[in-house]
Amino acid sequence: MRNLAAFLWSLPWIIPPLITYVRLRHSRSLDDESDDTPENPQLVTVIVPARNEAHNIGRCVTSILSTTYPNLELVVIDDASTDGTADVARKASGGDSRARIVRNSPLPDGWFGKQWACATGAKVARGDILQFTDADTVHGRDLVTRSINAMRRTDADLFSIAGRQELGGFWEKVIQPQIFTILSMRYGGTESVNQSGRVSNKIANGQCMFVKRESYDAIGGHGSVRTSVAEDLLLAQRFFAARKRVVLMLAINQLSTRMYASLGEIVSGWRKNVFAGGLDSVPFGKMGRTLFPLVLVLPPLLQLLPVLALVLAGFGMAAGTTLLLWAAVSCAATLLWWVVAYITVDENPLYALAYPLGALVLLYIFVSAVIRGRRVSWKGRTYISQ
Repeated sequence: MRNLAAFLWSLPWIIPPLITYVRLRHSRSLDDESDDTPENPQLVTVIVPARNEAHNIGRCVTSILSTTYPNLELVVIDDASTDGTADVARKASGGDSRARIVRNSPLPDGWFGKQWACATGAKVARGDILQFTDADTVHGRDLVTRSINAMRRTDADLFSIAGRQELGGFWEKVIQPQIFTILSMRYGGTESVNQSGRVSNKIANGQCMFVKRESYDAIGGHGSVRTSVAEDLLLAQRFFAARKRVVLMLAINQLSTRMYASLGEIVSGWRKNVFAGGLDSVPFGKMGRTLFPLVLVLPPLLQLLPVLALVLAGFGMAAGTTLLLWAAVSCAATLLWWVVAYITVDENPLYALAYPLGALVLLYIFVSAVIRGRRVSWKGRTYISQ
């Protein structure tokens, strides 16, 4: 009976990962789309908002201009950078006539910087299709071609892709998978998102998304989400609420992103997003928003509780066969999940052993984000997300 009780107590550490794994398996990939140039290829304007991105913008620009798609223009919006971002972008473009570097006008009140830069890019763009992408991305040569073919096949008004996350250093490899696992548990795979009929289940990846210009203008463009830190998520929901088709696909072989390169960047970056941005998509109205802080900190806490029980037992501060068996089974299930996760993303599975450290840092990020509330600080600017 004790063994059975311990196993039943461990189910919250066993079932959610299994469900997440099954949901993720039902995802569509851009690899399955044609890389043949479509007939009558529309002009695609790639818009890159960039603020102090001198360390990233060069490889981003170079990769975009290497595309096999025949009808493309690139607009880099230099958003009041002080590190020479525009010069690096200009040098990387090599005088390519398809590329323009535009200095953004001063940020007006009531706008987040990224949305203002994207809106400026859309204003000067000539394309029928707008591709918004981040400066820390690297694009495969076939990315635009396959994406346009996918947009046409699915008749998508907003088409977004989830690429490969580059994990350079120790802290990236320990913390970033934790974040993306939580997102996977919340939203599932691409088909879970695409087939859902609920607005709150619609998401997009701001690292790379394509929109039909006509549909984008119809919902108010980035101006409609100018005060939200999770502008990509809200754009997807605005499109869907306006009865426009939103499609998400994987593009592991066509797009890669290195979001953050240090522990400090990871903490600052996710602290600005997870609470203020998460509030924008919480279901169940006021009750959901009230419970959201608790729901947010629950995933790292659940990972840490069995570990804490084993540590206390090691110091003679916890007793009981059932309790120790529960802790052991729960830790083993969690460790197995992380081994599979690291193998799946082609990382050393030994990093799975550091999952308690990742969960601890994640708990700190989440708690500090809740304390900050809707106040967001990023790249020298402070906003209030609404």
